[in-house]
Amino acid sequence: MARPETIKQYRKRVQEALENPFLRQAMDNFAVAYRTGRANAFKGLDVQDHVRKVADIKQSCIKQWRRLFEQFKEKALENNIHVHLADTAEDACRIIESIAADSGSKKIVKSKSMTAEEIHLNAWLEKEGLEVTETDLGEWIVQLRKEGPSHMVMPAIHLSRNQVADLFSDVTGKKQEVDIDQLVKVARKELREKYFQADMGITGANFVIADTGTIGITTNEGNARLVTTLPGVHVAVAGIDKLLPSISEALFINRVLPKNATGQQITSYVTWITGPSECTVAEGGKREMHMVFLDNGRSKLAGDDVFSQALSCIRCGACANVCPVYRMVGGHRMGHVYIGAIGLITTYFFHGIENARHIAKNCTGCGACKEVCAAGIDLPELIKGVQDKIRDRDGHPVKGMLLKQVLKNRRMFHGLLRSASIAQKPFSKDAFLHRHLPMIFSKEQDFRAIPAVVSRPFRDRFEKIVPAVESPTVKIALFSGCLQDFVYPEHLEAAMASFERAGADVKFPMDQTCCGLPALMMGEGEAARSVAVQNIMAFKELDLDYIVTLCASCASHLTHKVPKLAGERFKEEALAFSEKVIPYSVFLDRMSDEAEYDVSAGQTGQKVAWHAPCHLIRGLGISREPKDVISRRGFRYVATCEEETCCGLAGSYSVDFPLVSKEILAKKLADVEQSGADILATECPGCVLQLRGGAVRQGLDIRVLHVSEVLS
Repeated sequence: MARPETIKQYRKRVQEALENPFLRQAMDNFAVAYRTGRANAFKGLDVQDHVRKVADIKQSCIKQWRRLFEQFKEKALENNIHVHLADTAEDACRIIESIAADSGSKKIVKSKSMTAEEIHLNAWLEKEGLEVTETDLGEWIVQLRKEGPSHMVMPAIHLSRNQVADLFSDVTGKKQEVDIDQLVKVARKELREKYFQADMGITGANFVIADTGTIGITTNEGNARLVTTLPGVHVAVAGIDKLLPSISEALFINRVLPKNATGQQITSYVTWITGPSECTVAEGGKREMHMVFLDNGRSKLAGDDVFSQALSCIRCGACANVCPVYRMVGGHRMGHVYIGAIGLITTYFFHGIENARHIAKNCTGCGACKEVCAAGIDLPELIKGVQDKIRDRDGHPVKGMLLKQVLKNRRMFHGLLRSASIAQKPFSKDAFLHRHLPMIFSKEQDFRAIPAVVSRPFRDRFEKIVPAVESPTVKIALFSGCLQDFVYPEHLEAAMASFERAGADVKFPMDQTCCGLPALMMGEGEAARSVAVQNIMAFKELDLDYIVTLCASCASHLTHKVPKLAGERFKEEALAFSEKVIPYSVFLDRMSDEAEYDVSAGQTGQKVAWHAPCHLIRGLGISREPKDVISRRGFRYVATCEEETCCGLAGSYSVDFPLVSKEILAKKLADVEQSGADILATECPGCVLQLRGGAVRQGLDIRVLHVSEVLS
């Protein structure tokens, strides 16, 4: 048995993908085109309403899968369909092998099936001496290359026409021209005989209809119709999660599936099959159809209150289409069989911890996948849950355990930060650290300049700079977060002027500490709970209208996570606390007065591009407000293509996968530079760290500022 892959080996494979120029270009071209295609496909429709309906349908079916299975089985038998239920992947392979043996089938043609990929069916059947041919063009190409699909819908998206031409030249023994139409003709010619020679056809099933015993298959090539009609035996294999009550649910999901997958209104072929094909076969032949249902952990997953939603996936692949990591490295480095965000989850449950251990870490947590999921699955939260499960089994990293101990003691935590400001002095210059430092400041981290910890944090400056407002219109407290308190206090200082203009009475509780997000992301729930309570207590006695934070990550965490972390004992206090939390730009937008924001007050005409922090735009759903407050101050907002794309920092992600983080950052900065913007503004100190550090290291003529600095 092969040894499990180490994290070092996995990172090396990731690096190889990053060094593949065609892969990078192909992923990039599709990611950009997909946004427009999906928007056009859903134009005029209430997307969120469609997502809610798909989620409701799938969740309902998951809960009653056993009843639906029995109903389908009863109807299927009436339709002369043999029904099988396989507990494991091996059981499914044995069943299909047995069907082949009983029917005397030697040659098999297949249409694309992710479920067949999941159970490694081809390898099993070939080991038994059977000839298996994939008939989907992309699947046939990757089969010939002896590799798995790199996308659930577009399996060969990672390959160039030159690579395919070389491959077909080897297959046919004749030099093939690099012409797509001609290459398609070559594939048709090579595959045509396979259809006529085949004894068995194997397909997947997008939909399995319980009340009629019908299966539905969607394709763009029509090969599934040949696979299901020409051979004498048809075997369909699908997970129990594909069961639906009636065709009406299937038709609704099918309206969403192609739109979300590729930006199509509908796929080219939608095929409904209710029993064996009536097409004639060779003399002496017979017609049979088998439906093999796969469990492979699904029934156990269906009973899990948290992870059962993963079974709602309709296999559209959209989570990969928008993923910044997938865009950099492709599916073979961001998945095992299933790729993209859903693959990071299902790999753990379908293929075990050994295959999931490293790929589950390769996620920035940006939330773009959740935003486009056709079934509304909370993919980032489930990925985080899988990471926690792996940590619980493998043991928590030392850095996480140290962080836990430090964060639980605010005085120790802040004392260490103060000590760091002294210890770093020999290594710092112009507010940045030198590159020649160990660990996270290694050579791989040199793609951005790392800021130094300031000698005098904001908490030591507050009393001298807090505005004295005689008749306040609003009472607020400032939640600083670690980075802005100890690394970027100028963000908070700049905000003081805007608070004074808004007529705000400002408080700063000295007992506040880290928001707890870093601890939570590292799986240290106990520490996250401890700091949540510390922060609740720090603000509890204050008479406030708002708790304003200039950190989008803090705002999202304090709003969504703190009430859950606090537990029953502090439930009321936690809710009162979180309900008052408001991001800086939203506060200013809410308090704005048009006269106050006269354009003459700003540096009129300077072009400002906006980077939307992931926790702000997706965590809190805030998009308009920061751009509005910038425009009111006389700046000219400039739209950029990658405005809502993750910057690549993602907390410790950039430490674990610096090469990927570097490429995501480079793409982001190149987009801003192309826009001609003078300033790149954002509302997250972590994003400032990444973007400003990258701009400094690249020597770009772009000022990266927090929105508070822009407004000041």
